Amino acid sequence: MSLSKEQRRKRIQKSIKKRRIVSAERPRLSVFRSNAEIYVQIIDDTQGKTLVAASSREKEILGQKVTKTEKSKLVGKLIAERAKSKGISKVWFDRGGFLYHGRVKALADAAREAGLEF
Repeated sequence: MSLSKEQRRKRIQKSIKKRRIVSAERPRLSVFRSNAEIYVQIIDDTQGKTLVAASSREKEILGQKVTKTEKSKLVGKLIAERAKSKGISKVWFDRGGFLYHGRVKALADAAREAGLEF
């Protein structure tokens, strides 16, 4: 019996969380990708608080007529800028069970180029 996409993603999330090292020095950069949008948060798991967030639903990105992959690049740059302003330079990348290609990869590459380290 094959798994649905959602069941497969939950299984991948569980295996990723087993390998995760929780620390305050290296917060988690969490990605959620829907069919139309992409959302990113930098979360401190020791306190359980979101430090920085960005999404493709924000005014400066929403108004532009670009593809979804290009929106992901803009969100990656935006989250890196906001993280730098908060003094965060190293993060742990949590792709949230999504495969590392397409929009998720574009976001990660843009965040790296803008100065985030993971």
